[in-house]
Amino acid sequence: TGETVAQAVCFARDLVNEPPSLTTPTYLSRQALGIAKASALVSCEVLDKSDMEKLGMGGILGIARGSDEEPKFIKLSYAGGGRKTVALVGKGITFDSGGLSLKSSEGMETMKIDMAGAAAILGIFQALTVLKPKVNVVGLICATENMPSGGAIKPGDVVTAMNGKTIEILNTDAEGRVVLADGLSYAVEKVKPDVMVDLATLTGACMVALGEEISGLFANDAKLAQSLKEAAEQSGEKIWELPLAKEYKELLKSSVADIKNISGKRYGGAINGALFLQEFVPDNIPWAHLDIAGPAWAEKDTPLEPRGATGVGVRMMLCWLNAQ
Repeated sequence: TGETVAQAVCFARDLVNEPPSLTTPTYLSRQALGIAKASALVSCEVLDKSDMEKLGMGGILGIARGSDEEPKFIKLSYAGGGRKTVALVGKGITFDSGGLSLKSSEGMETMKIDMAGAAAILGIFQALTVLKPKVNVVGLICATENMPSGGAIKPGDVVTAMNGKTIEILNTDAEGRVVLADGLSYAVEKVKPDVMVDLATLTGACMVALGEEISGLFANDAKLAQSLKEAAEQSGEKIWELPLAKEYKELLKSSVADIKNISGKRYGGAINGALFLQEFVPDNIPWAHLDIAGPAWAEKDTPLEPRGATGVGVRMMLCWLNAQ
């Protein structure tokens, strides 16, 4: 078991560490198909641009407009039996330049890590085929680059997510939440899960709050939050719960759409990102959001991991799935 989990963590690390021109959305989709091919317990479906257009996934398609790489929406399904279905949703921005709201050169240096949530899901699925927990798991990966070009999405544009909600794009570098809007909407509509967890390198603000070693946890359900904290504790990962503060919701109100993708304020960025995501989750589905922006990458070697990607989330989520 330990070896299986270690291999899954290292697989996720490798996916993040590879150069971003290699780990394109198409590359991630091939990795997912490879996992499914190797095990009868896992199936994989890859939606391309035209499939997403039919489903009305304006969030992913909007962010993908600036890139020459075709976006992919990847669905992995593990049939573990049991009554419960868990949906895991991963942010898979294979390179984040910021788009037209361009990052600094220095800010881009590690932005191949912006698909660490997606990499964690691929690692988890590789291990599920061996650990065989008695729970059904669906992994959804929203994969695209965020690049500037003549066709790129512009500040002031409005996109329509799969659930019909309109999003005013005021900053193209708050793109993760926009693609996850479609991932969460797809989970709700097509998977109908008993519980949902998303993993995303969502905000630098979470790193300001919790530092580089602790993931932020947001949840609409206290029992789910507690079970994730226990799994983190058991697996040696660090998470800390932050509030889904309702009083901040009005900061995301838009005059031209249902919601805007940034508050325009300097403060509470991690909470605002989580509140944005919550707009795409019905209250009756237990949901948690893990902001893994800090611990997804280690700046220096430690006894447990070399400098670079850490594979954060894999150990904790496998521990949690095993307990379902």
